[in-house]
Amino acid sequence: MLNLAIIYHMHQPYYKNLLSGESDLPWVRLHGVKDYLDMVQLLDKFPKIKLTFNVVPSLFEQVEDYNQGRVKDKYFQLSKKPADQLTSPEKGFILQNFFSINTDKVIAFSPRYWQLYFKRKSAQEFTLADYLDLQVCFNLFWIDPSFRKNIPELKKIVDKERFFTEEDKQVVLNQQLEILKRIIPAYKLAQNNQQAEISVTPYYHPILPLLYDTNIAKEANKKTVLPKQEFNYPLDAKYQIDSAIEFYKQRFDHAPLGMWPSEEGVSEHILPYIIESGIKWIVTDEAILFKSLKVKKRDTKLLYQPHLLERKAGQLNIVFRDRNLSDLIGFVYHKMNELDAVNNFMMHLENINKAFKGKDILVTIALDGENAWEFYRNDGHDFLELFYQRLSQADFVKMTTVSDYLKTNPAKKEIERLSAGSWIYGEFGKLIGNPHKTKAWEWLAQARKAIQETNNPSDLAWKQMYILEGSDWFWWAGEDPDGSFDRLFRLHLANLYALINKKPPAYLAGPLTP
Repeated sequence: MLNLAIIYHMHQPYYKNLLSGESDLPWVRLHGVKDYLDMVQLLDKFPKIKLTFNVVPSLFEQVEDYNQGRVKDKYFQLSKKPADQLTSPEKGFILQNFFSINTDKVIAFSPRYWQLYFKRKSAQEFTLADYLDLQVCFNLFWIDPSFRKNIPELKKIVDKERFFTEEDKQVVLNQQLEILKRIIPAYKLAQNNQQAEISVTPYYHPILPLLYDTNIAKEANKKTVLPKQEFNYPLDAKYQIDSAIEFYKQRFDHAPLGMWPSEEGVSEHILPYIIESGIKWIVTDEAILFKSLKVKKRDTKLLYQPHLLERKAGQLNIVFRDRNLSDLIGFVYHKMNELDAVNNFMMHLENINKAFKGKDILVTIALDGENAWEFYRNDGHDFLELFYQRLSQADFVKMTTVSDYLKTNPAKKEIERLSAGSWIYGEFGKLIGNPHKTKAWEWLAQARKAIQETNNPSDLAWKQMYILEGSDWFWWAGEDPDGSFDRLFRLHLANLYALINKKPPAYLAGPLTP
């Protein structure tokens, strides 16, 4: 039997300014109304489908901030403001930012949004009605199409198409907040109904091996250029793990069994902390498996089974994602029509099943659960519904979660030493090594030293420090399209120094440069 475990990873970096409560970026809210709820609700239509949703605590914390009114979202405030009261700078901000959604798959499907898009592109002057319609379109079309279709108040506004009123806009914004309130209860319900497993990631999405010691990057790739100042704080890695589990317990009433290490970044060094936390399984990329076993050729006999990490601290199961199948969903199938894409995937599964002649195997698919769908037509619904339908009908496929599979199929093959690396080419080059990323790590090390030398730093200061350890600042360093992550990283750093009553370094006044 081919057992198929699909794991979707839900993540956003920490956007909120801890000192002001403001967020200059709206992606928790907008992905919240587009991705997080409908992905789990889709299970209601397909009782045979079991999925794993991996959530990052700092994402759910920010969802709760919206639910409890603890965040001031600049985009939301400018959306809410009556169009006839917008200042010239505010109008400029709206024109620049309220087309931040997929042009071909979303804007082009709304005649009015498309018209506004080309009006801005040709530098035509916007009328008051244009600004109001743009406020509505941006917020309306970020909402998942299933909600736009099935929530009567939203469907009425979609059908109206243009000439929106302030009342229409308020309905859209209120519905966004209502959708956000339903996210966490929906995940809890799906897990209680045993149709989903909810796994977790270290709290602020840090790269655990690099928190332990940035020198570990050289274990993954000897050519890695290391920062001049080593970052070496193993207990920070432990805190990120333990605090994530505590957060999870408070929302789901029990401890998680599975963990997706941030960017699937693993190394031998962090295993004791994960084992001691009570986690039973982790997932990473197949490249780590073959590096660990020193296998030069891809071997699916090794890939399609769980492995055991037997250490002094205890035991930990590890599964490895099929990179090819995962990346087909994440990066390829949106270029195909849905039928061809699903047929192609099912063909791969049939070939795998034939190759193993009915033997019991575990095929693990692990991918981003949010960003892929904006490149699909209809936000991925047409693909996913056909995909789940075909999986439900396939008599040679059994949908499972990793925890369910391990109950009856304990790992037999051991890995003596786990190689260091992440899902990106089995190393850490996306997160450390180039001049910008190396400088970011040096700034982080200086900040960590500063708080270490502070007499009795506050809990808020430590929270800010742990936020700064998140992976996104390093992922985007030197590759930031509009500089927003650079600005946010420097803001978090400046806030840390303010929280420990120290003058921020002068370099934080300008963009990060090597």
